[in-house]
Amino acid sequence: MTAYSNPDFTNKLCPPEQLAERIARLPRPLVFTNGCFDILHRGHVTYLAQARALGAAMVVAVNTDASVRRLGKGDDRPINPTEHRAAVLAALASVDLVTWFDADTPIAEILAVQPDILVKGGDWQPDRIVGSTEVLARGGQVHSIPFLFDTSTTQTLRKIRAAEG
Repeated sequence: MTAYSNPDFTNKLCPPEQLAERIARLPRPLVFTNGCFDILHRGHVTYLAQARALGAAMVVAVNTDASVRRLGKGDDRPINPTEHRAAVLAALASVDLVTWFDADTPIAEILAVQPDILVKGGDWQPDRIVGSTEVLARGGQVHSIPFLFDTSTTQTLRKIRAAEG
């Protein structure tokens, strides 16, 4: 029987307590973004590729299951558990490191990473992005990337549920 090793992308998974050590190895400028990324879709992967193009490396922080539930996205959310969502993100070429956070916001991770570029999707105004004040105060940049595709996990779930009747 052939033994298979873990795929290389699993090396991109980074527990929060190892974040400071691991980001020291990443090239700058460093991009940071965060989100639930529950059911990955074209809008997500496009946004992540655009965000990554702004710098030399990118860290993505994913909400834990408890954090997602507190966002009020629905009683059955997230659909995929934290470890699965983190692994799928880590498999993307545009992502250099994936961590997770259990708080309501990723401010602790943003302060630990000290990103040069902070990015969120187009539904966020730059001055409302958590960590924007801190990143701008250090001379960094904050971007709100407009959506190119009208896709969302919530819309996808509505469509699935409607088909189930």
